[in-house]
Amino acid sequence: MEMRAFRRAVDDSFHYEEFHCEEFISGIGPMETAFSLTSRLSRGTSDLRAVLHFGIAGAYHRPHAAGAGILDICLATEEIFADMGICHGDGIEHFAASELGARNCFSLNSGLLQEAAGLLAAENITARQGRFLTVSCVSGTRKRGDMLAEMFDGLCENMEGAAVARVCEAFALPCLELRCISNFVEDRNSDNWRLKEACRRAGATAAMLAQTLNPEP
Repeated sequence: MEMRAFRRAVDDSFHYEEFHCEEFISGIGPMETAFSLTSRLSRGTSDLRAVLHFGIAGAYHRPHAAGAGILDICLATEEIFADMGICHGDGIEHFAASELGARNCFSLNSGLLQEAAGLLAAENITARQGRFLTVSCVSGTRKRGDMLAEMFDGLCENMEGAAVARVCEAFALPCLELRCISNFVEDRNSDNWRLKEACRRAGATAAMLAQTLNPEP
C-alpha cells in the first residue's frame, strides 16, 4: 500500500518512467527483509547511491514532548533489534557474551537524516526523530509496548528497519528510514488504526524526498 502511494505521488509530478529510482518491496519481518534485500544488493550496487526505507509504524505511548501521534512522520536516528535475546516475564535481556557477536543497535546515515529533516521542514512537515525498534512479533498489548519503550527509549516499532540498516551497512550504502504512525502500541484494537491514511502519507512523503534528496555518490 505504501508503494502504491509512492507511485501515485511521483506520477503527480512527472511520468514515473522518468523517475530515476528503483523500487523494492522487502516483505514482512526482519528475516524476509534481510534475505530479499541482500539478494538484490548482491547483484550489484554501482547504480545505487542510497536506500530510502519507508513504511508505517506503531507509536509508543510517551510524554507528549517526546512521543509521536497518529499520522506523524518520523525519521530514525538509529534502529534497535529489540526482541533479540532472552525473554523474561518483565523484560528482554540482551545476550551479554561478546563472543556471540549479537549486535542489536544499528545507526542510520546522519547526513541523509539532517538533509531529510530540512527538506520536510521546508514543506511545513514536522518530523519526529528518535530511536526506532524492530521486532519479530508486533506488540499486541500496552504492557509490552511500554516495556520496550522504556528499555530502549523507543519512539516507535516496526518489523523491518534493523534488517535494512544492517544490510545497508554491510554494503556501505547510506540509509534513511521514514515511517508514518498508523496506530499506538496498545491493547490491540483495529478500530483505532489509521492504516490507509498512514500508508498514503508515508508513500507521498517518501516520494517527495526521493525526488529532492541528494546523497553523496
